[in-house]
Amino acid sequence: MSLPTDDTPAIRVRGLRNVFGSQVVHEGLDLEVRRGEIIGVVGGSGTGKSVLMRAILGLRTPQAGEIEVLGVDALSSKARDSGLIERNTGVLYQNGALFSSLTVAENVSVPLKEHYPELPEDMVHDLAMLKIRMAGLGEDAGPKLPSQLSGGMRKRAGIARALALDPTLLFLDEPTAGLDPIGAAAFDELILTLKRALGLTVFLITHDLDTLYAICDRVAVLADRRVLVNAPLAEVERFDHPWVQEYFHGPRGRAAQAALAKEA
Repeated sequence: MSLPTDDTPAIRVRGLRNVFGSQVVHEGLDLEVRRGEIIGVVGGSGTGKSVLMRAILGLRTPQAGEIEVLGVDALSSKARDSGLIERNTGVLYQNGALFSSLTVAENVSVPLKEHYPELPEDMVHDLAMLKIRMAGLGEDAGPKLPSQLSGGMRKRAGIARALALDPTLLFLDEPTAGLDPIGAAAFDELILTLKRALGLTVFLITHDLDTLYAICDRVAVLADRRVLVNAPLAEVERFDHPWVQEYFHGPRGRAAQAALAKEA
């Protein structure tokens, strides 16, 4: 089983339905992510941003709908059993989700050892150190435990692990949460640099308006159990919905717009 090489969307979701007990989180949700773009996914609390990401990654089976990832039916047993999608996607969870008992280098090595057990140990280590440097960390971070790193460094270590298998598609869940403005801006720049250098498609869940304005090609807004709009920011800002208007034209939205205008 191999990936299509044409210009099919990186992600295509149709008619998605996710239900938890009596709570319907998504109903008839459609979403398309183009190859090579950074898409920002936003929405209020309870709109199911992380649920959507988990469904796309195959970590949750929806009650209804279709999901294609890199042209492959992500809900098929063939896709799950082959590990094809897993090998071509990298994930950074909100808290980094690093193994606390492993060093940074060992954390980054985990996907390599899982999917390519035949690789020699020294090669795995060299590849892990390469990803650590790509994530903007020094080589001295490799032998450290996650507890010995700052919050921003742990996120970069998480990025290094997400890049371990040279993925085509990168998922980021609130990557700048908990970072100070300078650290968040530096992390945004790292993501943009990696996207351009590696040709990545990036699925980015965020509440950070500065991130949306700084690096996202399009923004998908989740509300009313579906994607209301999926478009460039200028179009999203004009979308007639109370949550959208409050989010993008409230005090924080105006501040982010002003900062972008000042940079320009």
